[in-house]
Amino acid sequence: MDDTVTVEDLTIAIKNSIDKSKGMDEDEAYALAIHVLNFFGYSDRIIDNILEPEDRDAFYMLEDAGLLTTEREETTLYDGREWRIHYWLFRKDRIGEMMDNDPAAASDEADDESILYGDLPDDIWRRKE
Repeated sequence: MDDTVTVEDLTIAIKNSIDKSKGMDEDEAYALAIHVLNFFGYSDRIIDNILEPEDRDAFYMLEDAGLLTTEREETTLYDGREWRIHYWLFRKDRIGEMMDNDPAAASDEADDESILYGDLPDDIWRRKE
């Protein structure tokens, strides 16, 4: 995967990573990808302070899906207090994996296995002693 995360890349990764039982259609994934990328722009990292609670919820969902991660930086202020800055980052490796993870291909592979092994009797799987 190229270093740049595009809307198309993120849309595919979102569709392939969000819980399949709930599902997310193409339009929803595309809208979420645009929404998230509007925060990042050309950067790989953004500061958490710019997010509204609804936006942060979407980021947490993508973190659960493995597409985003967080990091924090601590610094000491001039008066001795500690200051923490929280960031959101793309997990480009995971986005690339999820782009390659084609659910239709996985379904075809499962069908191939059932064709190959489906007619075998159950006792064939038992070990003989």
